[in-house]
Amino acid sequence: MVEESVRVVRCGGSRLNFRRAVFSADSKFIFCVSGDFVKVYSTATEECVHVLHGHRNLVSGILVNPNNHLQLYSCSFDGTVKLWDYLDGILIKTYIVGPKLHALFIPPCAEESIFLTISKEEPDIFQLVSVKLPKSSSQDVEARELSFVLDYVNQSPKCIAFGNEGEYIAAVRDFYLSVYFLKKKKTCNFTLPSTKNKKNANNKFTCVACHPKEDCIASGHMDGKIRLWRSFHDDKKYTYTCLHWHHDVVMDLAFTVSGTSLLSGGRECVLVEWRDGSEKNKEFLPRLGSTIEHISVSPAGDLLCTSHSDNKITVIHRNLDASAVIQGLVKDRSISTGLMIDPRTKALVLNGKPGHLQFYSLQGDKQLYNLDIIQQEYINDDGLIQIELTKAAFDCSGTWLATVEQRQEDETEFELQLKLWTYSKKTQGFVLNTKITMPHDHPITALRFNNAENHEKPTLVTASRDGHFKVWVLADDSDIYKKAIGWTCDFVGSYHKYQATNCCFSEDGSLLAVSFEEIVTIWDSETWELKCTFCQRAGKIRHLCFGRMTCSKYLLGTTENAILCCWNLLSCSLQWSAKLNVSVLEPDPYSDHVAAVSQSATGSDLFVFKPSEPRPLYIQKDVSREEVQWGVFVPRDVPESFTSEAHQWLNRSQFYFLTKSQCLLTFSTKSPEEKLTPTSKQLLAEESLPTTPFSSILGKHRQQQQESRSNDTSESELVQLPLTENIPAINELLHTPAHVLPSASFLCSLFVNSLLLSKETKSTEEIPDDVDMEEKKESDDSDEENDFTEKAQEANITDLGEDVIHQLSKSEEKELRKFRKVDYSWLVAL
Repeated sequence: MVEESVRVVRCGGSRLNFRRAVFSADSKFIFCVSGDFVKVYSTATEECVHVLHGHRNLVSGILVNPNNHLQLYSCSFDGTVKLWDYLDGILIKTYIVGPKLHALFIPPCAEESIFLTISKEEPDIFQLVSVKLPKSSSQDVEARELSFVLDYVNQSPKCIAFGNEGEYIAAVRDFYLSVYFLKKKKTCNFTLPSTKNKKNANNKFTCVACHPKEDCIASGHMDGKIRLWRSFHDDKKYTYTCLHWHHDVVMDLAFTVSGTSLLSGGRECVLVEWRDGSEKNKEFLPRLGSTIEHISVSPAGDLLCTSHSDNKITVIHRNLDASAVIQGLVKDRSISTGLMIDPRTKALVLNGKPGHLQFYSLQGDKQLYNLDIIQQEYINDDGLIQIELTKAAFDCSGTWLATVEQRQEDETEFELQLKLWTYSKKTQGFVLNTKITMPHDHPITALRFNNAENHEKPTLVTASRDGHFKVWVLADDSDIYKKAIGWTCDFVGSYHKYQATNCCFSEDGSLLAVSFEEIVTIWDSETWELKCTFCQRAGKIRHLCFGRMTCSKYLLGTTENAILCCWNLLSCSLQWSAKLNVSVLEPDPYSDHVAAVSQSATGSDLFVFKPSEPRPLYIQKDVSREEVQWGVFVPRDVPESFTSEAHQWLNRSQFYFLTKSQCLLTFSTKSPEEKLTPTSKQLLAEESLPTTPFSSILGKHRQQQQESRSNDTSESELVQLPLTENIPAINELLHTPAHVLPSASFLCSLFVNSLLLSKETKSTEEIPDDVDMEEKKESDDSDEENDFTEKAQEANITDLGEDVIHQLSKSEEKELRKFRKVDYSWLVAL
């Protein structure tokens, strides 16, 4: 495997709420952007059916092709517009526009033209342009002829809307509303009082929507008001009415397909339906969990969906009943717990909703579940100091989970709790076992389990700024029956009243390393005796970890002064050091490799090395333009087979890292689609299809085949059925999209001929008579078939060992004539 084949890819966790979700025409699918990809979800099962990948930068807009409802347009920051067949997940055509594209609009009346929002040379200045898509047989088409439409527009697609079937365009920015009439090429501008008047300080526009059938424009504002604009064909005769329920900013607006209702959402986590534009006649769908950022309505009008700030899409029925939830990786304000792997589910675990841990499937790119740690109702108030989940750790078996939560309003008011959770096989989840109030007097800086496999009892160590580290062990609780177990403090250690900043156990669990500011101390985990200390005076210790396997005798540490140190525990001396500003230091638990991510002027660089020598085995410059905050090694389901020394660290594990903007990245050699085998792709397609009478019959037929094969004991008695994959007629009938198939009358003859017996010479191993007889069992009467098959088998036994040319017997000709008389005219009506 060459070095260039290993690249940094977005592995999931991208924002599903970056743009509005889009429904298919039949409401069976919902499309949403996800980083560089477009994801196709089933509205019934919530499963991802396809991932459309081809863009080289963030996808900024998606819309269904109004001229073909089975196709989807997408635009991206890479300057291209792509046309997809979303049912098969195939890229049809790429239109190369050029500039960075921020939004996509396709009004119903547009003929071979689309509207795009592009950025000008000046910062924060955007234009709305129209692009005519030329017809061409090639897959990559140049479409660089841009026609100017509107200037000084907002880059958000929520601030531009087409009304009355594309007759006019409504665009809002700051305190201005512009209405551009496409046929007249006339613009009407409307202005609201700005911040000069304190009473109207929050009149700033946030979003706009147009009525589908009437000349009515709805606009949302920072103060929570909704304005309905009418008679806007004249700058002086316009009127507007106000609707007010939201106490904060209106995030998005959408009219229903019929136009009888207006939908609005904001930070209250409530979807509001304004019926007939009346403030008195409104309905609510509350407790949606987080801020509503986008609202979409299906073309059929039976479904709608809301996109939320916690990277979630909620599918809602027209009667305001939530029916499905598509949950991505929750973007928290800060990931203080770091990245962890649940040993049981191999899920990525990190901060989720406020006060929760989220368990996220990296393979399925979806959230498995949330674990409520704080167990208190979250109050959405910016001025309120909340209880925060700051630390978490698993033991090696996934039986125990330790969490730390704290709240500090000022120096005198400090709350701290250490909770230990045990996995319950009965509930298939974690249950609170022990809660320790104020385990330390100051915030906890590190939390580690002793994960040695041969360790007798679970042991947990906490380090704190109060200058102490504490050892917690599992023991019998104060229960008279001695059946309850709980955690208790076994040892308290300190070193010259320095703050304890980090701690970690060696691979065999015999040693504990605790850093006290600039000093590293080594303790015996059996007697808790101080063994030795290391002090380089290179700044406070930022990271601390032991080597693994062949490098278990080494201890690594990084300092705030950008020094990476490696100590030899056998000689108790410094082995080597390097000048490196490390932000992430992560050992691979399944090999002796260590990954270090350092900060540079241009971004973040990755270094992979073994602690036994300071020479890096693998270097990847600029893995991200922003700071990498966390990293974790995840075991592979199927090991790779890299032979080069530079890539052997990828064999057993995969390195995932999280950037400052909470983008989850990894190193890969294959795309997600390339990793799927043809069998799994077929299974994926079959799972997404609804159950039909034909599929039920086919399923029973396959089940009968499997049962008949399993009942035969000896290989000589096995009946070999012809594989449908080897028959071209059946392949053409079953695996070709229906809209490109030839007529049924043409296919019928091919299908019938494929079932006829061949007159070619057959080897004795193939036993054609058995094959033919087994096929006839499916169409004729069962009693006659059994007798007929027995006779054929007796005749066949006498012919074994010699090659003969097969001739039809009288009984076979009789059956064949009966088969030819069957009426197949019903196929033409399909």
